[in-house]
Amino acid sequence: MRPCLTLVRYANSLRPNCRLNVSSELCRTRKATSRTVCSETRKRWIKPAGFDTGIKTFNSLTKQKEPLLLAREGIATWYSCGPTVYDDSHLGHACSYVRFDILQRILTRLFGINVTHVMVITDIDDKIIKRGLENISPFVIARMYEEEFKKDMLALKVLPPFAYMRVTENIPGIVAFIERIIRNGHAYTTGQGDVYFDTQSIGSRYGKLVNLSGAGELGEPGGGAKKDLRDFVLWKASKPLEPYWESPWGRGRPGWHIECSTIASSVFGSQLDIHSGGIDLAFPHHENEIAQCEAYHKCDQWGNYFLHSGHLHLKGSTEKMSKSLRNYITIKDFLKSYTANEFRLFCLLTKYRSAIDYSAASMNEAQSTLASLSAFMHSTQAYIQGHLQCQPVQEAFLWERLAATRTNVRAGLADDFDTPKAMDAIMSLVHHSNCQLQPVSKVTTYGADILDLFVCTIIRESHAADSSGVLHNVVEQLVRFRSEVRNFTLSVEDRSPQDLQASASPQRQKPRPDRAPLLQACDALRKDLMPLGVQIRVRLPFTLVSRTEGPRLHGRLHSNPETTETRTARLSLSLAWTAAPDQS
Repeated sequence: MRPCLTLVRYANSLRPNCRLNVSSELCRTRKATSRTVCSETRKRWIKPAGFDTGIKTFNSLTKQKEPLLLAREGIATWYSCGPTVYDDSHLGHACSYVRFDILQRILTRLFGINVTHVMVITDIDDKIIKRGLENISPFVIARMYEEEFKKDMLALKVLPPFAYMRVTENIPGIVAFIERIIRNGHAYTTGQGDVYFDTQSIGSRYGKLVNLSGAGELGEPGGGAKKDLRDFVLWKASKPLEPYWESPWGRGRPGWHIECSTIASSVFGSQLDIHSGGIDLAFPHHENEIAQCEAYHKCDQWGNYFLHSGHLHLKGSTEKMSKSLRNYITIKDFLKSYTANEFRLFCLLTKYRSAIDYSAASMNEAQSTLASLSAFMHSTQAYIQGHLQCQPVQEAFLWERLAATRTNVRAGLADDFDTPKAMDAIMSLVHHSNCQLQPVSKVTTYGADILDLFVCTIIRESHAADSSGVLHNVVEQLVRFRSEVRNFTLSVEDRSPQDLQASASPQRQKPRPDRAPLLQACDALRKDLMPLGVQIRVRLPFTLVSRTEGPRLHGRLHSNPETTETRTARLSLSLAWTAAPDQS
């Protein structure tokens, strides 16, 4: 991974840095110190120069939609704040990560933009240290929950970033970053070994994401050592029993905000295209990231676009889902009742910036939408394969609807990634297509039904229990029908199927010439089902059915007088699916 990061850093170094040019009218010098203090600099957003993606996105820096312009054509640099790994992740986390995963997929697949995404793993923090007091090393706790987080993301089909970067593996870089901020006149040390960012040194430029009018607004705790209540810690002096690292200011560890500024700058340099996170991170975390990076790089604008996802609420509550409020559902517990696809549909049905209510009703809506899409896909597959007969399809009308849908979907997603609008266009296409595909009669085989059930189950895992009962009946009827046809074909006398069902074993004789096509059809059915993973083997006095691949079908034969007489096995089927994660 390190060589890859080196290449990214080199490529970013080829871009000209945006340096801060401050005129004499905009700066004054404090008599008490020799530092230059910017009292008024450009606080407004600076429209980037570069490649126009054709997308407009809501930028938290301007509080309105802006054209998405990238420094380099076809490449978006993207940084996101990862988890603080001290416990299992919950649905509030999942909602933000899934929403931004959807946005990145849209950029890549629809607009052809390669996203270089880096995410930090906060593996040292007050909460992790507190868990470490339970006789477990905080580093062990961090590694354990980091792996659980990655498993949760994989289960939700969230694509991993280009690189996960741990805070504890970047301490020397963080120390150097702080040293440069101090040299640039934007931080100060205390007698206790702490280092604070000096918000007064950047004047009114502090508050790009949140408008701050007073010096005491929204400050962080810090005691009497701080010069301004808004000043925030860059380096914390160590306390007894806490992990620490050596630094020019004594033993300690980094503050929360400095880790992201250091790691993002180490990879992307002095200019970042997109920064993302939950809306609760806008202040103070992202605000302080901006201040640190622009103080370090001496530039007017470090991050060009800040995207924030809305909170997830439990239905009827105005509070966000969080561990501190004890109103959360872990991702693991959620996936015991629902599937990743259902949760992703749940996220698609609202705008990524909007707050979203989680409830049984909202999940039912997602399930219903997914079921409609699944049924539509099955119907169109059956029609294409000739298994669905319907009235003549008005192809010109469908082509027209398809072209309109493509236009509407692209327009919706280009307008601040409006997934609800895109989903409305898709569901409209499904509706008009279904009207054309209303079946008059369905020409298919039991084997096709089995395949449809498997496909449906893969998409809708939560319905596995219901599907298993349907599949049991389908397979049983398939075996019964084939056995009866085969017995009739091999019988010597012309007898009804009822007589055949009560008869003894079919006589081993050549079939009558006029019945040979029936026997060939039975053999063809058996061969055609094999590629679909269903294998029929005749082992008198039973007919066996087994799965050859894919979802595991476990068969168990019940021997009783009826099945022995009819030579047709009654299968009691239990299904177990082990669907691999979807990497699409």
